Amino acid sequence: MPNQGILVNTLGLQEAKDSSAIENIVTTHDELFREALPDEATASAKEVARYRQALRVGFEAVERTGLLTNNHILSVQAELERHRAGFRKLPGTALKTDDGVVVYTPPQDPSEIIALMTDLERFINDDAIFPADPLVKMALIHHQFESIHPFYDGNGRTGRIVCVLYLVKQRLLDIPILYLSRQIVRTKPEYYRLLQAVRTSDAWEDWVLYMLTAVEQTARQGIATIHAIRDALLDLKHRIRARHKFYSQDLINNLFLHPYTKIDLLKDDLGVSRLTATKYLDLLAADGILEKRRIGRSNYYINTRLYDILTGAGMTDNRP
Repeated sequence: MPNQGILVNTLGLQEAKDSSAIENIVTTHDELFREALPDEATASAKEVARYRQALRVGFEAVERTGLLTNNHILSVQAELERHRAGFRKLPGTALKTDDGVVVYTPPQDPSEIIALMTDLERFINDDAIFPADPLVKMALIHHQFESIHPFYDGNGRTGRIVCVLYLVKQRLLDIPILYLSRQIVRTKPEYYRLLQAVRTSDAWEDWVLYMLTAVEQTARQGIATIHAIRDALLDLKHRIRARHKFYSQDLINNLFLHPYTKIDLLKDDLGVSRLTATKYLDLLAADGILEKRRIGRSNYYINTRLYDILTGAGMTDNRP
């Protein structure tokens, strides 16, 4: 991809949606893609979009330091929840089934939580402590984090971000685009069953195999998605360059950074007048390259190829 930021931005939106769905924070793709203008986004869409920003905060910290520390994890959670309450200081947190039955009570004492997170930080950053394959170690890190349950809110989403950031730290990923949440959404009961089976039956092997399978499935789907985005980008690039004199790489970047774009977004990205931006988008819509849609008081211009890829309408399922 000529611009990897496109992958982080667009795939990050899909991961944000799926990860939030695990926590029963539900938004539609339309709401999420319109989140580019916060004054028009729903509360759920804003909350989902914060996941993408939290991932970016963590990624930049890992890239800058080469470490994944508790301070980085605290910053990720603070970005998700929009507060800096830090690690839990009050007892009372328990994990329950949908009908209210307590299945697990995480550590309650604040000093114990800090001690456990300190141990986990050391486990994450010191390879000599447990010199295992990074994917196996990622599975152990995720289970330990979810079992400590260090925050009042956002533990699940923060924990899934930690998985990806750990793989970035270990240089298995150059950019954070291995998104496990779609596979976890598909197998949510199994995910929670295996988390608990480790606590009750020490069933580590089943848990690790589940996480390795999730990585495999996610990687296969991710590769297919990246290829589809690349092909769509090149196709639109050639079509626009052949038919319109206003072609530019900044225009292509705008159309693929924002599945839904608007006149003001294009105006700012290209440094043109509002009248010129309107003309460009209307011509692209008339040419069938974009779909113009009136929603409320605003006109949106939809990159339908990208929209179909991100929502699955333009993808085949590559699971074996």
